Amino acid sequence: MTKYCLHHDDFHPIQLTSADIILRQQLENSISKYFFATCDRTVQNLLSSCRWYIISRADSITLVIECPDWITNWHVLQKLALMAKVLGKLISNAKIRVYPPVHQGMPFEMRVDELYLARE
Repeated sequence: MTKYCLHHDDFHPIQLTSADIILRQQLENSISKYFFATCDRTVQNLLSSCRWYIISRADSITLVIECPDWITNWHVLQKLALMAKVLGKLISNAKIRVYPPVHQGMPFEMRVDELYLARE
């Protein structure tokens, strides 16, 4: 059996520091601003009627959209391919998760590359 001798600094931290948390929040904020600015006016208006945010992880980002009603939910789902195209320019393995109104269904989630490829 081979043992790997790594210095403790070479391992992932067990717990995030406050600096790590602040940097992640700044990254999410920057991605959110860029994403919103890059979307067309229709998508911007649609997102403005929802609660939405970006979650970043080590290997991907997720655009989370919480819809206030079923009509908005339907319009968001119709614009997923357009949002996927914009988000895919930022990171190819991003995801979009759409939440219907509270207590009225299950969230819908797909990878950006799946959405974008389905429309081509």
